[in-house]
Amino acid sequence: MLRIRLAALLLVLAGLTTACGDQAAFAERSFLLGQSRVKYRVYLPPGYTRLRRWPVILFLHGSGERGNDNLRQIAVGLGDAAREFPQRYRCIIVFPQARFGEEWYGETEVEAMAALHQAIIEFHGDRRRIYLTGVSMGGAGAWYMARHPRLFAAVVPVCGEVVRQPDDPFPSELPTDLQALLGAPDPYAALALAIGTTPVWAFHGTDDPVIPVTESRRMFQALKTAGGNVRFTEYPDSGHEAWLRAYADPALPAWLFQQRLP
Repeated sequence: MLRIRLAALLLVLAGLTTACGDQAAFAERSFLLGQSRVKYRVYLPPGYTRLRRWPVILFLHGSGERGNDNLRQIAVGLGDAAREFPQRYRCIIVFPQARFGEEWYGETEVEAMAALHQAIIEFHGDRRRIYLTGVSMGGAGAWYMARHPRLFAAVVPVCGEVVRQPDDPFPSELPTDLQALLGAPDPYAALALAIGTTPVWAFHGTDDPVIPVTESRRMFQALKTAGGNVRFTEYPDSGHEAWLRAYADPALPAWLFQQRLP
């Protein structure tokens, strides 16, 4: 009888351990939302096991990675960094993918949040250590999604835009709350108040020809003025791809994983 119980216990423990072994994995996942099937990827670090709770990062890709192949979003940004520095990124990373012509608000934001919560449940994520980051279009999405209180333990926008240029309108109508923030007399100050004391570390290249560095500078100053918990790293000799240096900096994941929700 004891042998049977021990054998059963070993089977349970085996089921709690993913067959990642010493290799990282980008698991394919999907869910139904209304009539649509939404696909996403989940990065599992080497040695992943369900026997512990893991920090979780939600990564928002840029405009060039949009589509429905469920592959482009892991090819640039944090996906590359996790492959290159697996011992630094000892965490679960959720990679949703925005469809062509869409950005990280409205329905796409709902889908990203649903993927995040499904991954937290399935892969034993720690709800006190949920982090948000994004690059370019995803950097803007990180600024916007940071308005949700008591969800993210820290936010890392990389070369993200807050206020759009007049000749660059949003592709679809904004949610009411986001529209109110961005339509305020000072949208940077309004967004900073919504973000509150959530820890933020922003990155941007001085010579960025796509998103002006002034966007990150203004948000940094607005958060400082509002009493926020904010850091800003500006790379004087970098263009748009500031994420290459940001995600390769060992100080970033070290700082990130120290942040916890109360």
